[in-house]
Amino acid sequence: MSETKAAVADTASEKPAKDAPAKAEKSEKAPKKVKKYQNQFSLQDPLQVKFVNCVMKNGKKTVAQKILKDTFAEMHRRGEEDPLKTFEKAIKNATPTMEVRGKRIGGAVYQIPIEVTTKRQGSLSTRWILEGARKKKGQPMFKRLAAELMDCASENGHAFSKREEAHRMAQANKAFAHLARY
Repeated sequence: MSETKAAVADTASEKPAKDAPAKAEKSEKAPKKVKKYQNQFSLQDPLQVKFVNCVMKNGKKTVAQKILKDTFAEMHRRGEEDPLKTFEKAIKNATPTMEVRGKRIGGAVYQIPIEVTTKRQGSLSTRWILEGARKKKGQPMFKRLAAELMDCASENGHAFSKREEAHRMAQANKAFAHLARY
């Protein structure tokens, strides 16, 4: 009996020894852990706060914040390395520098090109991006907004075309720029 107990003890001591290298091999072959996405939504960034206020409908600010937060996550899921930089680039690409305003002079209305103030630039770009996202149908708002922001960052999309249209109109009516002082 003592021989069988000794044999069982030997086999029991051998099994953990065999399993230990196998576990070491598994840990070496295990894929590197991918760094989990850290959402860059912040209530301290004035650009994001302003954007949330424009997204908001019927005073539902937490819903608007969730939409922007989910938008950043969706942009990251679609392959954007830094969704915040893409967001800022989209706003910058949609920002107009010139626009036309109608001015009545001598019974005729002339479209006069004028420079856009910085405050109006921000509101127009935000408005155009949200307008483009709201026009798309069939998906949740955060997916539509992510698509529009990514399009605008790559110089496509509704907001970018609105900016280009405003610049084209200003360029076409450049001859009436001298009437701006009246």
